[in-house]
Amino acid sequence: MEYWEIYVKRIKKLCIQRGISINKLSAMSDVKQSTLDNIVRGQTKNPRVKTLHKIAIAFNMTLAEFLDFDELNEYSFDDNDTD
Repeated sequence: MEYWEIYVKRIKKLCIQRGISINKLSAMSDVKQSTLDNIVRGQTKNPRVKTLHKIAIAFNMTLAEFLDFDELNEYSFDDNDTD
């Protein structure tokens, strides 16, 4: 699984758990619908921290809480990754 797919999965899972749509998340987070759609569809693979922070706040979480979950914590970057 790619790095970006992990946080997309996190967003979708939190939406399901809280019973909100991506559209509603956009309104709650003040992140443009098109931006959120691009993230969820994988067209934006490296969203800004500010965007992830807004999403976290919409879920009533800190950015640290939003990013603290097993799949992301266990992710290992390849040695060839230059990002």
